[in-house]
Amino acid sequence: MIELLIPQRRRSLGGGLEVGRVLPFAKRRMVGPFVFFDHMGPVDLAPGIPREVDVRPHPHIGLSTVTYLFSGEMVHRDSVGSEMSIRPAEVNWMTAGSGITHSERFEKARSQGDHLHGIQAWVALPTEFEETEPGFSHHEGADLPQWQEGGVHGRLIAGSAYGLTAGVKTHSPLFYAHLDLAAGAVAELPPGHPERALYVVSGAIELEGTRYEAGQMLVVAPGASRFTAPEPAIVMVLGGEPVGPRFLFWNFVSSSQERLEQAKADWRAGRMKLPDLDNQEFIPLPEEPAPQPNPMS
Repeated sequence: MIELLIPQRRRSLGGGLEVGRVLPFAKRRMVGPFVFFDHMGPVDLAPGIPREVDVRPHPHIGLSTVTYLFSGEMVHRDSVGSEMSIRPAEVNWMTAGSGITHSERFEKARSQGDHLHGIQAWVALPTEFEETEPGFSHHEGADLPQWQEGGVHGRLIAGSAYGLTAGVKTHSPLFYAHLDLAAGAVAELPPGHPERALYVVSGAIELEGTRYEAGQMLVVAPGASRFTAPEPAIVMVLGGEPVGPRFLFWNFVSSSQERLEQAKADWRAGRMKLPDLDNQEFIPLPEEPAPQPNPMS
């Protein structure tokens, strides 16, 4: 049973780069621990793109970010000393914990042009791990568990699903996978988790007799859930155990409003270390939005 249909909403990141924002959504702030879900592109980046397209150094607390590309290349640099290019079918998993800063640059596109297409998600950390030591891990595509059956090629990005477990270190029970479906293929949304969703990246799917197009996320109730691809499709499946209500401001996620205020003050005062390899600029703290009395849940 489908609980909610969430359409992507286009958001500009500046410099001509747009994303499709899916989570958070007014009627559904989180799916399991997933608190943020952006569909990047697909977009062609011409050689010589301006620096304004890059994502300058900025901070995070209380979450893990996971970047996954279908095409294109990005360079990640962070304040724990990491510098890593991410390419299609690879995973960059960054745990912010008590605080980290990072940048994302499009060096390949700048030198020779590129076709960028991918997903960036945030996973809220459980309360007991919100202040964990920050860290970063990179996982090659060949290291991710994969399977192929009945016209479905799957790649497990993180967590456990389909009888497999990924090598990415997570802090709460979850699953996150990329499915490529041939026309006519049937796939199953992994059971066993109280909160689950699927997102149609391209093509279309049919579930419970209704067709859903690219750019739509379906939040699905617990239980058996099979879907069919009437045409070739790319689908992301995700979910897990809830971690409890969360407050969100800009790039900060926390179970405590007071901790968010501290993070704001730290960034405003320059108390959060910038990446050693990318410390000549940063994104200022944005203006405060209107008050939101209720936490995300």
